[in-house]
Amino acid sequence: MAMRMRTTLLLSLVSVSFGLAALSLLVVHTIVEKQIRHEIGSDLERSILTFQNIQAQRRQMLSREAALLAALPVLKSLMTTDGPTIRDGSEDFYRLSGCDFFALADANGDLVALFHQGKSWDGLKKDSDVSESVFTSAESHYVLINKHLYEVTAQPIYFGSPLSGTRLGYVAVGYAVNDQVVMEVSEAAAAEVIFFANGEIVATTLDAPRGQQSTERKEALFNHPLSSADFWLGREHYIQASVTLSHAGDPLIQLIVLKSYDQASRYLTRLNHLLIGLVVFVLLVSGALAIYISRTITLPLETLVLGARALGAGNFDYPFQNQGAKEIQELSTAFDRMRIRLQKSQQELLASERLATIGRMASSISHDLRHYLSAVYANAEFLGYSAATSMERAELLAEVRLGVEGMTELIESLLLFSRTGQALQPTFESLPFLIERALHLVRAHPDAKDVNFALDPLPQIEIWMDALKIERAIYNLLLNGCQAAKLSTSPASVHLSLTETDEWIRLYITDNGPGVPESIRVTLFQPFVSEGKQGGTGLGLTLANKIAEEHGGGVKLEESRPGRTVFSLSLAKITLRKLADSARRHETIVIPH
Repeated sequence: MAMRMRTTLLLSLVSVSFGLAALSLLVVHTIVEKQIRHEIGSDLERSILTFQNIQAQRRQMLSREAALLAALPVLKSLMTTDGPTIRDGSEDFYRLSGCDFFALADANGDLVALFHQGKSWDGLKKDSDVSESVFTSAESHYVLINKHLYEVTAQPIYFGSPLSGTRLGYVAVGYAVNDQVVMEVSEAAAAEVIFFANGEIVATTLDAPRGQQSTERKEALFNHPLSSADFWLGREHYIQASVTLSHAGDPLIQLIVLKSYDQASRYLTRLNHLLIGLVVFVLLVSGALAIYISRTITLPLETLVLGARALGAGNFDYPFQNQGAKEIQELSTAFDRMRIRLQKSQQELLASERLATIGRMASSISHDLRHYLSAVYANAEFLGYSAATSMERAELLAEVRLGVEGMTELIESLLLFSRTGQALQPTFESLPFLIERALHLVRAHPDAKDVNFALDPLPQIEIWMDALKIERAIYNLLLNGCQAAKLSTSPASVHLSLTETDEWIRLYITDNGPGVPESIRVTLFQPFVSEGKQGGTGLGLTLANKIAEEHGGGVKLEESRPGRTVFSLSLAKITLRKLADSARRHETIVIPH
């Protein structure tokens, strides 16, 4: 009876252990497989979104570049000549643009000059892929020339203003969709990328044999837009997604992203082997495992759970006690390695964000400086013409002065941005006086032309503050309001009001612009965010917010809708009192009269 009971107990324990282990193996396998497919699908969508974001940024840069070229007086003069002269003189503008594609067309949209891949069009034959719509349409287009793919944006060239002037022709610039572009998309999800143009591969990260296979089976690739689907190249299993990029009338451009399921699921195979080994182990030692677990696993697992909770709370320095069974020790060691990798990944992420900020800064600065330098160069060249009248010379000199002032303001903004966080230089000043002085400076800015300013009666407020920085913050908010108001369909207007409570001083600036786009409201106060603006580095709101924070307050978007956008700049009186106490302790501080 005892033997039968022990046998029954052993068989029951072994059967239950085996059943639970097998069920666990099946559940884990299913869950992990679904998770792998979900992560691969997310990576594919992220890589496509990454390309679309890069594409949108490049379109914006191309549009600005084309607008700058179209505004050059030298190019306008060239467009008034005949076709051979335009082709001969267009190479300098091609090199000035720095683009992979450059073309000029006459007022009817007929191609006159073309450069791509460092080669120029000889003018003897017309390339059918560069159609009239490439120049006359306001949208960007894809152009396919000799299996080289370009995304192109065009701008009309006017003699005089666009509303009343004469259209002289069109200028188009573009960038090549090449190996560099596909590598940028590939790195976003560690995936393979293919660009098809009219059914032919124009750029890919695949090697030649797999590229040939993908061409032969391209119909299967195109049937699953923006969805995860299985695809095999040879014996390797991929998950793929596709998206069509081109507009009607353009070459059919399709982006295909492939990620190897076999590579992503290799650890699942190893996990299966490990679980099978654990099942065998459980069958052999299930009788003694319960006591062993109660003594050597429960307590270390509890410590590991506490460590996991600490890690979830962001504590990377939680101490681990490497105790208990060997497996638990290995798990603790693996968890500790994972914690170190997570900490390293977090540091790398912060570093990459700093690099991205530097990249946005370089892009913004280079664009604005090139804009100002182009204006200075062109107007300085016209100043050298002996036929120019004194009035024309004065106007040209004024344009040069505006360009120099713009570059000076850009450099001052960058210097002030670099000094945020340093010690303040408090002085005792009248805040309404600073507001009026900032308003006077803004009125002189070109972006404030035709803007109507309304100013509520200002209460007399005299406080200790860093007057230069506060004046700069107010100036930036006023200029931001002017730039937004100029985009309104109604007459541009900016309204100011100042309020004071027991704890706060708040300045409200309201404009009647179209409102802040939803896409940038989260990143509105980050540096170099300037969506929807024709110029500027994107530092204005960032500087204003940093300066306000140094005075215990901040800048806040109170309300934003078409026709009414309200920003507030707040100063904390408790911080201002601390500045006053600090200033009075230094005898070198002199109160201005």
